[in-house]
Amino acid sequence: MRDLMTIAEAARTAKYEVARLGTHDKNRGLLAIASALEANTEKILAANVVDIENGRQNGLNEGLIDRLMLSEARIAGIAEGCRQVAALSDPVGEVLWQKTRPNGLKIGLKRVPMGVIGIIYEARPNVTVDAAALCFKAGSACILRGGKEAFHSSMCLTEIMRGALAAEGLPVDAINLVEDTSRDTANQMMRLNGYLDVLIPRGGAGLIQAVVQNATVPVIETGTGNCHVYVDASADLDMAARILQNAKCQRISVCNAAESLLVHKDVAEKFLPMAAQALAPDHVRLHGCPRTQEILGSSVIPATEEDYGREYLAYEISVKVVDSLDEAIAHINTYNTGHSECIVTESYTASQRFLEEVDAAAVYVNASTRFTDGFEFGFGAEIGISTQKLHARGPMGLEALTSQKYIIYGNGQVR
Repeated sequence: MRDLMTIAEAARTAKYEVARLGTHDKNRGLLAIASALEANTEKILAANVVDIENGRQNGLNEGLIDRLMLSEARIAGIAEGCRQVAALSDPVGEVLWQKTRPNGLKIGLKRVPMGVIGIIYEARPNVTVDAAALCFKAGSACILRGGKEAFHSSMCLTEIMRGALAAEGLPVDAINLVEDTSRDTANQMMRLNGYLDVLIPRGGAGLIQAVVQNATVPVIETGTGNCHVYVDASADLDMAARILQNAKCQRISVCNAAESLLVHKDVAEKFLPMAAQALAPDHVRLHGCPRTQEILGSSVIPATEEDYGREYLAYEISVKVVDSLDEAIAHINTYNTGHSECIVTESYTASQRFLEEVDAAAVYVNASTRFTDGFEFGFGAEIGISTQKLHARGPMGLEALTSQKYIIYGNGQVR
């Protein structure tokens, strides 16, 4: 087992090797990783079974078990993500602009690799590959620190990826996994100044806040998701029911799942029974306001202030009847986490106000919040979904993992 400082030294050395790789070599490595993952599917699944069994014995809820679980289809999807990243344009070296100053200096701005990117995440073994692939294509080395729940899966995936790079003659220390999953190691990683150029936490609110509050290295904050579906007075109610069912139930364990439903008072009596019917097959528990209770009856649990701000990651949702679009926007901006928000409406004016005034990384008109995803946005994969406003916001693909450098050409100018 390599300790964290050994890994940090190796990654710091490797970052210069990775930065020198051309697009062809990086793509060659990613395609080799994709093929190796598929060829070792049975080995990966066997490691994942150990994590699943340990998770159930340790009382993980079904939402976390779902995040942890791999299948042949999910492994194939992870491999396809690597191929999509390989097919993407290489951002490294792109000149964003260049201009000539009156004194003859030619000044330009170009994209450059970040260096060493650290990622701390929880029970998501797919992140092990997604993060490694994106960092590699972006010309950076990475240090991955997954949760103990996914340890065997992440170890297996990392060994396969490093082996694929070695077989291609590419720097294996471009991809590193911290094998010590203790909290002390996580805290040490948050203070790897001089080694980590940026640290990205990906997981629940507790993990993210721990990193934001304790790290001394630069951090990009990825978000928990208290996402809303707002059904406007002019909504196509059948469409709204389909969007709600998908956003809430298609996969409950992800940050872009809907956790709150807002309904305009003019359509509440008609739509709320439709919503309850759409959510009934998955036995979704409703935490509703008094008007929701009046319409749907005693099956609705009275909603508390805490419910409106909660990321359930379960078959539960908060529900509120609102008097206006203004109230819906105000409610969302009060309780959301800056992730993804949806309005269902046939009104162009309402849709544009919602798009302009809702403060979130992704805002939808007549589509499920479940699309906030690097794969769905055409990024091949994502390193996370940033809910902050500095440097990157929303699904973080290749460009978000690069920095910038000014390049200046002169012919003897002095100041």
